[in-house]
Amino acid sequence: MNKQDEMILQLIKNNTFITEEELVRKTGITPLKVNEVILSLVQSGQIIGRSFVLPEEKQTLCIGGANVDWKIQTLKSLSYKTSNPSKSSKSCGGVARNIAENLGRLGSKTSLLSFVGSDSEGEWVLKHTKEFVDVSATQTIQGKSTGTYTAVLDTDGEMAVALADMAIYDEVGESCIDFILQQVTESRMVLLDTNLPVNINQQIIRCCNDKKIPLCIATVSAPKIDRLPDSLEGVSWLIANQKEAEALSGFEIRTEGDFFRAAEAILKSGVERVVITRGDKGLIYFTKKGEAGVLLPPEILITDVTGAGDSLVSGIIFSFLKGLGTVDACKVGISCSIITLQSNETVNPSFNQQKLMETFQTFFSKGVFQ
Repeated sequence: MNKQDEMILQLIKNNTFITEEELVRKTGITPLKVNEVILSLVQSGQIIGRSFVLPEEKQTLCIGGANVDWKIQTLKSLSYKTSNPSKSSKSCGGVARNIAENLGRLGSKTSLLSFVGSDSEGEWVLKHTKEFVDVSATQTIQGKSTGTYTAVLDTDGEMAVALADMAIYDEVGESCIDFILQQVTESRMVLLDTNLPVNINQQIIRCCNDKKIPLCIATVSAPKIDRLPDSLEGVSWLIANQKEAEALSGFEIRTEGDFFRAAEAILKSGVERVVITRGDKGLIYFTKKGEAGVLLPPEILITDVTGAGDSLVSGIIFSFLKGLGTVDACKVGISCSIITLQSNETVNPSFNQQKLMETFQTFFSKGVFQ
């Protein structure tokens, strides 16, 4: 798009009722040229019809879990097979939901397609999510309970064990697929976690590939890797932790080189970019274009690890949509996780774009945002 096109489009955005005569007068461009630019904008879908109706901005669609998170932290060293003094808290959770809220807090238009039960917990999750996310695509399944995730943390805030009741997602069948795919085709980008059944995930991946819609997969846990099909052709990003990467690649990861061998195996399934997180050792990235490397995180005081991986994914998606490259996207993702690690909440209430920019500049020197 040249400067004349941009000028006319901006005038139309400022006043969708503007006439062609007014465009000629304000721009100094000939009537014939104004008419040519308008036809070009219509053909490219940037305006709809000659009435200058602007198309609705597409959203990033997050598909997967929306749950209630319970976090129980021991007050002393964790002892098994006995009672432990502890403190507990309740928050909204679910990988797709957490990523959606983080993106919303960054100012990115985001919608959530999930499934909740016909209970007070489901109502509570949606009520607290819709402040930052469009939840109109989320469905209620009658007679089922909203998913729950319970994490037991040690005194340092590290997870000792987690329990997930996600049976509601097994109820998502073929009767839902037309609705899901319709939402996918109307999206700017799709985030998919691995809570839904494999046949549903397979059709979402295929649809994104056919429609050339960028797709990021966030693996939920190693046991749910089998909910992904063998072919991941068309997947723009796949982000997994070590255990999930082992389950997906079939490699046991013991050395630094094993991380890259596992990532290479995942690339062969059709993925364009693979990120494997390594806890306090940062992450590795490997792409089809041959980009590969390690990013180490700065040393910080950790309050709670819950939600850090989800915020990393949101940072990568946010950066990708901004046009940043692989390395910078991963650095932004780490910056997002730092903000989450320093909060007791799964999604840090102070998380926003300004906070992200400050964190990035503190730990990675130069700014990359525009």
